[in-house]
Amino acid sequence: MRFDRIAAFCAASVITAALAAPAVAQTPYDGNWQVTIVTKTGTCEPTASSMLTVADGKITAPGANVSGTIGSGGLVKVSINGAYANGQLSGNAGSGKWNGASAGIPCSGRWEASRQ
Repeated sequence: MRFDRIAAFCAASVITAALAAPAVAQTPYDGNWQVTIVTKTGTCEPTASSMLTVADGKITAPGANVSGTIGSGGLVKVSINGAYANGQLSGNAGSGKWNGASAGIPCSGRWEASRQ
């Protein structure tokens, strides 16, 4: 009888733990993305490249102040170190526009991304 109770308790514990474990959400654009920006107007760097990570639709990058999302349809909205960008991802690539400032002087351009 005691063995039955222990077995039932263990089974209940395993089931409870499985139900309480957070689900790993994924979006179609999760993964690492190589992003290249090109300045068209202003005095910002002519080009720059960075690796961004998308996890559950949220954009992050090591060493950068990043806040942004990618919707399930690929719509990109992001702020990176004070610059703002928007655009569209489709499959393993994407592009869009960005704007920011360098030493208080406005600049803007385009960006392109490819999934790594």
